[in-house]
Amino acid sequence: MSTAAPPELPADLREQVRRALAEDLGSGDVTAALVPATQTAVARITARDSAILCGQAWVAEVFRQLDPAIQIDWRLPEGARVEAGSVACELRGLARPLLTGERTALNFLQTLSATATAARRYVDAVAGTRTRILDTRKTIPGLRLAQKYAVRVGGAHNHRIGLFDAILVKENHIVAAGGIAAAVAAARRQSPGILLEVEVETLAQAADALAAGADRLLLDNFSTAQVAEAVTLRDARSPATGLEASGGITLANLREVAATGVDFISIGDLTKNIQAVDLSMRFRFGD
Repeated sequence: MSTAAPPELPADLREQVRRALAEDLGSGDVTAALVPATQTAVARITARDSAILCGQAWVAEVFRQLDPAIQIDWRLPEGARVEAGSVACELRGLARPLLTGERTALNFLQTLSATATAARRYVDAVAGTRTRILDTRKTIPGLRLAQKYAVRVGGAHNHRIGLFDAILVKENHIVAAGGIAAAVAAARRQSPGILLEVEVETLAQAADALAAGADRLLLDNFSTAQVAEAVTLRDARSPATGLEASGGITLANLREVAATGVDFISIGDLTKNIQAVDLSMRFRFGD
């Protein structure tokens, strides 16, 4: 069970929930209206998969927006592993808002738990090495900050949040700027003080980026042997420069790549190719 405090929640959490409820509710829940207005219920969210539990604040916000009187009793803290067949939480209150919020709450919880579970899987695979696992911008539209939060709950780290908080100079930028040195110099003039990373596809480009003074190099689709060579090159020429490996890295070869001494490995699958955690919400009426 995780004992660390969960990371800071996204500033747009309430708006994420508001939008999700609006697209589901429309003009009103005509099915829940079949239930008497005073009917109460107890609902339990049960896991059908083993997973890292993530998204409690989203579940709480769903029901806060529908009925602040609903009570939620979480059986495990955020970031803990929930086992298949175990109860994640119990909710009590009026049946109508519980029924109305069921799907939206589960959608958030199953998606964010899936992201956190994927992150933990990769983090565990590099345990004992210096390598940190990073996410990417390959997120579900509208849920970037939510998934970035879930990545941190799973123990991995965020790359840049978007196009505004770090510079990543890629092939097209390099060509347009007239070379790596020119692109780095232009980036320093335009946006001093923020992380400047250059994507390289060869060891020769890595040498150029090191010479240009990039803060970090992204080693794009390097073989494990090439990553090791890049680490040796970096250590000799610019020890403070970070190295990030990306592309073609799976759980099968992750440990091997981490063993080279690379600082970061970025994995799009943390947020892109997740499989929702199987959760169910069962009701008992009249309590």
